[in-house]
Amino acid sequence: MVSETAYESISLDVTDGVATIEFHRPEVYNALNDTVMLDLLRAFDEIQLDRSVDVVVITGEGDDAFSAGADISQYAGTAEEHDPRQKDRQELFYEMYRKPFECHAPVIAKVNGYCVGGGLIFAMYCDMRISVDDAKFGVPVTDIGQIPTGNSTWRAVELVGEAKAKELVFTAGMIEADEAERIGLVNHAVPREELDETVDEIVDAIQNTGRSAVKNSKRAFNYAVDAESAEENREFESDVWWEQFATDEREQLVDEFNDA
Repeated sequence: MVSETAYESISLDVTDGVATIEFHRPEVYNALNDTVMLDLLRAFDEIQLDRSVDVVVITGEGDDAFSAGADISQYAGTAEEHDPRQKDRQELFYEMYRKPFECHAPVIAKVNGYCVGGGLIFAMYCDMRISVDDAKFGVPVTDIGQIPTGNSTWRAVELVGEAKAKELVFTAGMIEADEAERIGLVNHAVPREELDETVDEIVDAIQNTGRSAVKNSKRAFNYAVDAESAEENREFESDVWWEQFATDEREQLVDEFNDA
């Protein structure tokens, strides 16, 4: 079971199989500094040990931002002043970004406002993104003379395509939620008053299916992302399919379907 011990910059609550993580830095638009990063790493490690967790929902405190990205004050100064500390920090950020992707349970980013820079990169590594319709998205790193990190170039190209990913970065532009939905960056953009209900409906739908089947489906999808060939992916998918086929869950649900 997740211990739900105190965190410095986030909260973690686990209720009825749903783990909810909330950023708690509303005064700086839930920016991601070292403390947030270390808290998130520990929270996901705890969740990973608790197989009773069916779904993870991540959001930001307040109505203004999911996360405005990295705390830019951490980047001030010359490269010599940061070496090797900054390189180590970037490796830890990448590890943090990967945690939602590698989590055994589906992870939903509940985007309640600005989702920018490192905040957007983190959301892109979640399995789904549900957004309020007045949210704004962007990776404006070129505005501060930097480039995307955390393997986000790969992830962005996969989600929205090369041309759109390049446009977002090269222009340091921001897009509205309806455009983010149109290009596939978010699953749904809904009025603010419908955000909780929409996320709850998706969580309920996930929990009303075969929970082991959902988690094994995530394994198969994640492998497909990194597979070197369709044949390699087919072999892995087949192995996971047979693994799921051998579960009591599959046998029970098939019997229930046939008896209906």
